[in-house]
Amino acid sequence: MKKHHHFIIYKPYGFLSQFVNNQTKRKKKLLGELYNFPDKTMAIGRLDVKSEGLLLLTTDGKVSDFITTRGNVEKEYYVQVNGEIIPSKIEELKKGVEIGFDGKKYTTKPCKASIIKTPNLPKRAQKIREERHGPTSWISITLTEGKFRQVRKMTSAVGHPTLRLIRVRVGAIKLEKLNVGEVKEIETLV
Repeated sequence: MKKHHHFIIYKPYGFLSQFVNNQTKRKKKLLGELYNFPDKTMAIGRLDVKSEGLLLLTTDGKVSDFITTRGNVEKEYYVQVNGEIIPSKIEELKKGVEIGFDGKKYTTKPCKASIIKTPNLPKRAQKIREERHGPTSWISITLTEGKFRQVRKMTSAVGHPTLRLIRVRVGAIKLEKLNVGEVKEIETLV
């Protein structure tokens, strides 16, 4: 029986969550630059180029399918947003907000959300913005779905655009003390 490989990585800001770049015009940083992954390694879900944090990789398509579509697996994000967010906006996020998806209106499923203290995270390679542009807040959002740029669209829908987005947990797997760009092979993902 063929042994599958599973990895957790701290995806840095500025990297695509893929191994092949189909855009010939611009050179983008790809996951393969971080580690010598075995053939047929795939990202489980995605983090957009401006997002950071925990990304799961596997050579097992069944595990990928379970986590992304069938497992109802929680994904937790720490999000730095523009402005001082108030509890009523957190309640809106929890209940579900209307966002655009695939050219249509979509109401997000209820989720967990809370205001958090500034987390102890590595500085991002690219500066967020100047402090003189006003206050920011940190929130935690935990979802079981994952539409294209969903967290960013959700925070914008309540009037607090995302400035920084870090995935810190997928199911029971946590980012914990991984360094930015670090790759760690693990026994299992589920």
